Amino acid sequence: MEQKVSLPELSSNDPNSSTRKADHIRLALQSQVHQNDARFYYEPILGAHPKPDDPAQLESLSFLGKRFRNPIWISSMTGGTELAGTINRRLAKVCGQYGLGMGLGSCRMILEDDTYLSDFQLRKDAGSEVALYANLGIAQVQEILDRGRLDLITELIDKTETDGLIIHVNPLQEWLQPEGDLIAREPINTITDVLERLDLRVIVKEVGQGMGPNSLKALTELPLAAIDFAAFGGTNFTQMEADRRTAPHRPGHEILAFTGHSADEMIGFYNNIYQNTQGSIPPVIISGGVQNFLDGYYYIQKCKAPAIYGQASAFLRAAIEGTEELDLFVQSQIEGLQLARKLLRIKES
Repeated sequence: MEQKVSLPELSSNDPNSSTRKADHIRLALQSQVHQNDARFYYEPILGAHPKPDDPAQLESLSFLGKRFRNPIWISSMTGGTELAGTINRRLAKVCGQYGLGMGLGSCRMILEDDTYLSDFQLRKDAGSEVALYANLGIAQVQEILDRGRLDLITELIDKTETDGLIIHVNPLQEWLQPEGDLIAREPINTITDVLERLDLRVIVKEVGQGMGPNSLKALTELPLAAIDFAAFGGTNFTQMEADRRTAPHRPGHEILAFTGHSADEMIGFYNNIYQNTQGSIPPVIISGGVQNFLDGYYYIQKCKAPAIYGQASAFLRAAIEGTEELDLFVQSQIEGLQLARKLLRIKES
């Protein structure tokens, strides 16, 4: 009878281990990959490994009037609980450490009440070089305009020491939220009023459905600091409101959560606008459905306008686990981007 081959257990990390080749034999039986990532050309002959801690490997760029050492944006989180404050401070610190940017969660609760203000005062943690933005919903901004209280926005920027304001536009979320606000005026008019009346950097974003070509075109005609896609495929706040209901509220309307536009689709819209306007349009934060650094790298390379990529839930998970886990996550993102730039080229569609 033929003798059965017995392989040793997996070896240590020692590169000279006598069992390393046995590892390869064992793992080869379970490491079959049958689907390639067809977005890229893999060019192993044309690139080398990035060198650890080499400043030349970092992709420094000017964005939102600040110097980003890496093209990553931590999308808006939250405040108002002890855990949220801790999470926000952890995130702000890694922004300062690695040269990222960050948007705060909705600042509605601190417009006229400073009880939870400390959750949103992150400048000391982030440092002066980090792009840090406050955040209000379109319904709150319209209410402020109706009350003639634009001073509330300037006071918000001052007390949070932020560089400007994110206005999030969320008509579907508000529609399905039992306590949601009525958006009685087209958001484009509200945003225009703010830009005309305040000397303020403004970013406009959706909250998980993305935006169609006509909405994007209308926004590009305004002097915005940036547009955040918040595309379909990430956290869907319309679905979140449908899931949290304890009593029927507009039953059957939850199907609206499935409408919207992916990041891929929105980049196509934006590239068309870019070409038709000779490039004189706001830069973009590509968020929504960005699962990893490969998605981020692909989207940035595909977009013709200046772009960075944003994530929310991935950073949130890492920050909840702890500072070491968050630091490891950010390092992994950056190293992955560096390697992708060395070895991968996107396929032009």
